[in-house]
Amino acid sequence: MSKNILVSGACGLLGYGVLKSLRRSETPYKLIGTTIYEYEDSVAPKFCDIVLQVPLTLSEGFKDILLKIISEYEIDLIIPTFEIDVTFWAENSNLLKETGTKVVTNNPDLISLCNDKWEFYKVMKTNNSPYVIPTTLCSDFNDLDGEFVLPLLLKPRHGMASRGIVKVHNQGTFELHKEEIGKKLLVQPLIGKDDGEYTTGAFCDGKGGYYAIITFRRNLSNEGYTNKAEVVEDKQIEEAVLELCKIFKPVGPTNFQFRVHEGVYHLLEINPRFSSSTAMRSAFGYNEALMAVEYYLDGKSPKQPKIRKGKAIRYIEEHIFYS
Repeated sequence: MSKNILVSGACGLLGYGVLKSLRRSETPYKLIGTTIYEYEDSVAPKFCDIVLQVPLTLSEGFKDILLKIISEYEIDLIIPTFEIDVTFWAENSNLLKETGTKVVTNNPDLISLCNDKWEFYKVMKTNNSPYVIPTTLCSDFNDLDGEFVLPLLLKPRHGMASRGIVKVHNQGTFELHKEEIGKKLLVQPLIGKDDGEYTTGAFCDGKGGYYAIITFRRNLSNEGYTNKAEVVEDKQIEEAVLELCKIFKPVGPTNFQFRVHEGVYHLLEINPRFSSSTAMRSAFGYNEALMAVEYYLDGKSPKQPKIRKGKAIRYIEEHIFYS
């Protein structure tokens, strides 16, 4: 009997990636995509059997609508994509107790921790992690110590990818954002170069290790997602991911972002969810969406797949729906 899988964010890059990856499976899953947008103007119907428009995740009445969808479409598994959906399910897993439906979710403590980069940094420091990037909430430019030399980055404490990051090349720019430092922003040095950035996907076991792993050297788009990627094997990164797994105990699809500086890999962030490069990864043999379905629905632990070598380039393409 075909399994019914609900994927949130069906009109977004993450949702597309998960849905496209599941379409690579030989198993004919029934895919139900949800989106807050008018899906008639998106390509989501290409990848879904059914597309449903839903209200914002945190809006009043969302829970009742979601439970109705779960019941009506007999959903077996929910795959949240956007961080707001990941956080929602980490906090509301009790909603599914009587439905029999399962959800792809990471370690709730890690999800909570990743929602605040300052709290995440403090745990890295407490564990004496060699992969930590120097971070401060100091809002007085003249009091910054020697680790914080120009150029600097002002990063939002909350949120993921590169959204809202400010590059600071002079004191004047720093002073413009002074009032937000500590409350909304934190300060980090700009380390490494753009061609030394890596994104690693690991399917983690929740016990301090991982089952499978893939790494891309990547270039980012202006929007903060992976624009170009090349498959690499790097033992230093694999060792770093293993050490980070011991600290944070992620489970399921987990995304690690690194930058190399003076031969040392530094952790930019952990995303306890699928990555925007999910479709790219599956094209090289690392289908984390399918791994997640088999793990959360069938209790099947993933094995390290054979990863094809090569590179990926994102581009804009039209999909035609004929009348």
